Amino acid sequence: MTPQPKTASDPGAPVLVAVGHGSRDPRARAALARLLDRVRELRPGLDARLAHIELNAPLLDDTLAELAAAGGRDAVLVPLLFAPGHHVTHDLPAALAAAPALRARVADPLGAHPLLVEALADRLAEAGWTSGDGAGVVLASAGSRDPRSGAVTRRIAALLGERLGGVPVVPAYASAAAPTVPDAVRALTARGRHRIAVASCFTAPGLFATRAAADAPWIASDPLGAHPALARLVLHRYDRARATLPVRELAAV
Repeated sequence: MTPQPKTASDPGAPVLVAVGHGSRDPRARAALARLLDRVRELRPGLDARLAHIELNAPLLDDTLAELAAAGGRDAVLVPLLFAPGHHVTHDLPAALAAAPALRARVADPLGAHPLLVEALADRLAEAGWTSGDGAGVVLASAGSRDPRSGAVTRRIAALLGERLGGVPVVPAYASAAAPTVPDAVRALTARGRHRIAVASCFTAPGLFATRAAADAPWIASDPLGAHPALARLVLHRYDRARATLPVRELAAV
């Protein structure tokens, strides 16, 4: 059963800091702000803040410094990223280490979860997806050199294929890993698939999402943005981290 977010206000709850990568595309910050608005709607009274690793304000370091200066606050950092990689395993713990006065922990990345798959399938449907003979999907994501990241992305692809009724779904990457989206399209074409959609496994618009969509031979879904299932997944990761990690110790990812 898919976990349901709490709806009651909890004034003692840790601050939820949703951490996006950051982008030069002005649409990216707006999309993540709308996602945080939906998180707040699901959890009235929760102090939920958006921060970025780079490129966009507020930066994560500034947000953590502000929380530390306020004193007495706990925080949970929820990466708006899909799999382990340098940002999750290095950048976020380093940011916490630079704010030793803050009691905080890092939640798991969004990962291969049914709520993520629900959002991906819905975005495909919005783009005009229909199953049938010759259909195939390329699951486009950012990519990472961390082998754990590739394993998670392959699992997401498998779950999305099951959700779509057994349609083949091939993971592809915008950087740092193979195959690329064009390579994945060619692989599906070689398997006799002539209606190939690109499922955008990105939280917000940006360079990678734009490039992936441009390589779609048929349709490409929009980034996940403020999809209700993604907001529920953010809260699910927050709740798990809050429940399982020590309140007064830094998280080890």
